[in-house]
Amino acid sequence: MFFRRTVLAGLTAAMLSPLAAFAAGLPDLGGKTVVVVTENAYPPLQFVDPKSGKAIGWEYDAMNEIAKRLNFKVEYQNTSWDAMIQAVSDGQYNIGMTGITIKDDRKQKVDFSDPYMRSQQFMLVRGDEKRFTDAKSFGAFNEGLIGAQPGTSPFYTAVYEILDGNEQNPRIKLFETFGATVQALKTGDVDLVLTDSVAAKGYVDSSNGGLKVVGEPLGTEDFGFIFPKGSDLVAPINAAIAELKADGTFDALNKKWFLDYKMGQ
Repeated sequence: MFFRRTVLAGLTAAMLSPLAAFAAGLPDLGGKTVVVVTENAYPPLQFVDPKSGKAIGWEYDAMNEIAKRLNFKVEYQNTSWDAMIQAVSDGQYNIGMTGITIKDDRKQKVDFSDPYMRSQQFMLVRGDEKRFTDAKSFGAFNEGLIGAQPGTSPFYTAVYEILDGNEQNPRIKLFETFGATVQALKTGDVDLVLTDSVAAKGYVDSSNGGLKVVGEPLGTEDFGFIFPKGSDLVAPINAAIAELKADGTFDALNKKWFLDYKMGQ
């Protein structure tokens, strides 16, 4: 659950109509209702927009497009992360989505879709940074500060993969938005920000040498949708995931939510 954020990049791609999708070989689920549960607490995958009050995010866009192509109606419901896997296992919901890492122990309770996203964190630093070059050397650099949003994957990756496992470690400075962490990095208030590769590339490319990425990817995990064991939705959802990957739709969503959204914060 801790390390649940992601990376992929892309360009805008055309969405297929349901008719075109069926012609391409995707199954038609006949307009039936599918109950999808989420947490609405993990931006930018799914969250409540403070301006509009609407639930939005990467996973909503992806699931709505899957529903269109497979011809089913989505009924969204909410529950806490702690209750979600058991509730889906018990059949209270047809699908669960909230950046759920595919793990063998969880497969004992629920079925997973194929991965729709790979989560990796990258170390974003100032362009002239020479005091450390990777997670190990940063950990040994006692004066180094990390900027992070509380409760996010970058926060937990910083705590458990770079520092000492203490969530109260004073070397982590907390900010309300991702954009604020990057601004703090630029001004020298912190020395490191963790982010996915799409946002990292966007910030580096637009920084005129002011920012760079160092070290190896951290916290690599695959995310999948979950289903009650034996669900007949797994195969059609997997077919739709494969098509959305192949035609660039997921790439477009990655750009929208992990680059444009972050850079607008």
